[in-house]
Amino acid sequence: MRAIWTGAIGFGLVNIPVKIYSAVQSSSLDLDMLDRKDKSNIKYKRVNENTGKEVKWDNIVKGYLLKDKYVILEDSDFEEASPEKNKMINLHSFVKMDEIDSIYFDTPYYLEPQKGGTKAYQLLLKALEKSKTAGLGSFVMRNVEHLAIVKPYENMLLLNKIRFEEEIRAIDELSLPGNARLKKEEMDMALQLIKQHSQPFDISKYKNEYTSELLKIIKQKAKGKHTSIRKMKVENTKSTDLLNKLKASLA
Repeated sequence: MRAIWTGAIGFGLVNIPVKIYSAVQSSSLDLDMLDRKDKSNIKYKRVNENTGKEVKWDNIVKGYLLKDKYVILEDSDFEEASPEKNKMINLHSFVKMDEIDSIYFDTPYYLEPQKGGTKAYQLLLKALEKSKTAGLGSFVMRNVEHLAIVKPYENMLLLNKIRFEEEIRAIDELSLPGNARLKKEEMDMALQLIKQHSQPFDISKYKNEYTSELLKIIKQKAKGKHTSIRKMKVENTKSTDLLNKLKASLA
């Protein structure tokens, strides 16, 4: 694994030097885009919209449109915006994990202690375990500020980016159901169905089946075999048929 951020965790006046590594990887197939005619790869080019000529990476800068004019930002400007957050994950407070709604959770990352930071790293890890809390803080990575929690995981520290409240869309525009009148028998059966299928959470039972099925099709096509398309029509349950469907589910 390659570190994608290097800095420190601020725990009071204690600075713990750490490296951040991505904790996840994609389980989907890496598909290339091709020209149907001759199977040539499709390449993207960075083109100047005025001249139509390709622009080298070295000549590309970032700009913000302000009052019909672009203001160019250099690397030093991003550093100047918040130099401490580019190098520090300051833990502002400590919270209970069950207080954070799942809608806020984003990408997880592994935290590895750097040289000289092992003891302080262990102290924070054990203190979070004993207090059953997670550290809440913020930092800047790739010129973007992130809110994050630092929590114990498998005898190490895990950083989980979480979304700011302003990033969560309002639900005002959704057409949501009102208080529908539910029969007691319907509710009893729904609860019975849930109880019947309740079990301890075990993530190892679940695999990316779609990817494996797609890979089978790819291998068959490579051998010149064509797969038949399985048509599926989803039948939505009507309110009048709800009770019958619940009974059939429990059978």
